[in-house]
Amino acid sequence: MIELQAPDELLRSLVLILDLSGTFAFALSGGMAGVRRRLDIFGVLVLAFAASTFGGITRDLLIGAVPPAALKDWRYLGVSVAAGLICFFWSALIEKLRNPVRMLDAMGLALFAVAGTEKALAFGLSPLMAALLGMLTGIGGGVARDVLLAEVPAVLRADLYAVAALAGAAIVAGGHILHLPIIVTACGGGFVCFGLRMMAIRCGWRLPVAGARGAPASPVDGDDTR
Repeated sequence: MIELQAPDELLRSLVLILDLSGTFAFALSGGMAGVRRRLDIFGVLVLAFAASTFGGITRDLLIGAVPPAALKDWRYLGVSVAAGLICFFWSALIEKLRNPVRMLDAMGLALFAVAGTEKALAFGLSPLMAALLGMLTGIGGGVARDVLLAEVPAVLRADLYAVAALAGAAIVAGGHILHLPIIVTACGGGFVCFGLRMMAIRCGWRLPVAGARGAPASPVDGDDTR
């Protein structure tokens, strides 16, 4: 029985680690966006919590894992509050990173896309639906952050945002079909998602944009608060 239960225990531990890591990354992303908008400490903490938990809460509600882990486990709140406080008091240190908000956002996107797919598979969803739910988990936090800041969500206008999440989630789902080790597919999916997102930022890769060819870029295209 121990050998039979070991894979399930490993999967639960992996999802928890990925979830908390993604929570911290997205909380830093949301907190830094709040600092750049000069919100007070309460506003920064609210933005950090919303950005870091919205995707996971949405995922858990859709697969029937209620109450959602982010509302049941104090560690999610603790991680997001800690990240928000770090952003508020030590934002200057975080700003020294190259494109800090975008990099942290890419990390959160990758971690949540992988964790969302793994948890959906654990709840018996088909690989296709699990990959789509993994993508939704990845983009949910960024959508919540942008909406609270009165911006058009990055997923609707940005360079390979949801596509990167879907690519990472698809690798995890494909590995499940091929019965590959969980660690291998999780790392592979995470690296692909993060790499695509960062390369899109660096090289300007983007999907076709609605509107006439040659039209001037929207002012939000240059916004670095994502």
